[in-house]
Amino acid sequence: MQFIDANIFIRHLTRDDPEKAQACLELFQKARQKEITLTTTEAVIAEVVYVLSSKRLYNLPREEIRRLLYPLLSLPGFKLTNRKMYLRALDLYATYPIDFEDALIVAQMERQKISEVYSYDRDFDQVAGITRREP
Repeated sequence: MQFIDANIFIRHLTRDDPEKAQACLELFQKARQKEITLTTTEAVIAEVVYVLSSKRLYNLPREEIRRLLYPLLSLPGFKLTNRKMYLRALDLYATYPIDFEDALIVAQMERQKISEVYSYDRDFDQVAGITRREP
């Protein structure tokens, strides 16, 4: 198993460096065909979303980020603990105007059947089924 860093996703998805983009595509194709097994972490996925959505860098819309990342995280040769939670977080991120980190929190809450969160972050107020409370 090999670990994949954020810049591999970024080079592949943005194709801003054609040579590196091609090498990254070949890597993801190997994972698609189960020739290799890749893995990553929540922090890397959050970094990819942050970079792709950054107004100073790529400024991609939320739904586009979801559309681009979903198939990569679903590859047969991509092993992720809590894959469903990451995919759900992408869905939430594309649906609600919340940060990806908050989408991860909501996905984790749903997984654990928790509907209340203590937070001063009012973004949670926008998510159906979540009740935000302040201490």
